[in-house]
Amino acid sequence: MPGSLVLDAIQGFGRFGLDTLSALGRFGVFLGQGLAWAVVPPVRVRQILQRIYFVGLRSMSVILLTGAFTGMVLGLQGMLMLQRVGSEAFVGPLVAIALVRELGPVLAALMVTGRAGSALAAELGVMRITEQIDALTVMAINPMRFLVVPVLVAGLVALPLLAWVFDAVGIFGGYLVTVKLFGMAPGTYFGQIRAFLSVDDIWVGFWKALAFGLVITWVACYKGFHVGHGAEGVGRATTEAVVLASVIILVLDYVLGSVLP
Repeated sequence: MPGSLVLDAIQGFGRFGLDTLSALGRFGVFLGQGLAWAVVPPVRVRQILQRIYFVGLRSMSVILLTGAFTGMVLGLQGMLMLQRVGSEAFVGPLVAIALVRELGPVLAALMVTGRAGSALAAELGVMRITEQIDALTVMAINPMRFLVVPVLVAGLVALPLLAWVFDAVGIFGGYLVTVKLFGMAPGTYFGQIRAFLSVDDIWVGFWKALAFGLVITWVACYKGFHVGHGAEGVGRATTEAVVLASVIILVLDYVLGSVLP
């Protein structure tokens, strides 16, 4: 009996490992097919612009609001902390570098995941359960090329732009707190940012935002394409898309932060 229990446990662990590897393989094949079709002409410019509007412009309000208050919180806490050691002049670089390298890309990606990623997964999930995707296949229209490629391209275009907007608004939010509330000279705030913020920091934020944009759209499209049956399946796929994309973003942020200069 104990030997049988051990054998069952080993079999269960092996089955879990094989299922995990199989799921990762399907994820990778799905992304590879999407990227491969993205470079095959003709380019569907209209669909891409529509998706950029959906992913990017319609997320602008939450990006502006989140970016402003993130910068204000960084400015407030940075000022309170650095005043203890007489280094409040360095609040500007603290706010700018934290936003450009880390918080801007990450928080912008998480906001877009919650707003656009969930909507994309639900939209494709409804199309799957109502057999609209199957109808495209019957009409000799490639669903990957027609539905997924515009979303992937939109994510690659929109996320870096949204991250830069987040950074700019956040830096201005830090300016409001440090200059208007604590009385720091505006020249000190922006002058120290110019002195310490480098082009490498901007490139790090750009590459992170680019990777996060691909992750959000990739996960959302995959979950929408492989949805379960009925409304319950759509709801589960939407939740899984948001959770999985958020976790991958946080893990990838650490990995890229360790690799990039």
